[in-house]
Amino acid sequence: MAQQQTPAAPPAPARSAAPGAQAGPPAPGGKRLGQGPGRLLLWFYGVFTVAALSRSIVQISTKFSDAPLAYVLSLAAGVVYAVITVALWRGGDQARRIALVSCSAELLGVIAVGILTVADSSAFPDATVWSDFGVGYVFLPLVLPVMGLLWLRKAGRPEPGTAEGAAPRP
Repeated sequence: MAQQQTPAAPPAPARSAAPGAQAGPPAPGGKRLGQGPGRLLLWFYGVFTVAALSRSIVQISTKFSDAPLAYVLSLAAGVVYAVITVALWRGGDQARRIALVSCSAELLGVIAVGILTVADSSAFPDATVWSDFGVGYVFLPLVLPVMGLLWLRKAGRPEPGTAEGAAPRP
């Protein structure tokens, strides 16, 4: 009796065994937004997300009538930080555009609230994350969006030597 043999199944594709490997497509030029210097930005934005959201939720739930504008602005800052954190983690072109818009909005918010708190401190009976340009957070709310915009600009460029970044041949 002849024994029937079944063909061998093709080998399964190799999976990355690296712990903490990021999901999502790489940004243009093969870079992921949360890699390299982006990893530090991702960490800071993650910490700021937790800090701003938890602070604002406690303030809104316990003493909203004391300074409603300040507490709502802190909540808005936390939401912006969360959007930037997710965009940096996901990577890719669409996430990069979302992060660019969010970092720009954050920078405008920090500058606007900073000017308002310096010009008319009575409008803000309690501090926000962005009060006095982020003095309560060692000015990191002012520095982070600038660093984020610089990184997103760099991460969006194709790397030299890649198909997208190669110089045209004569």
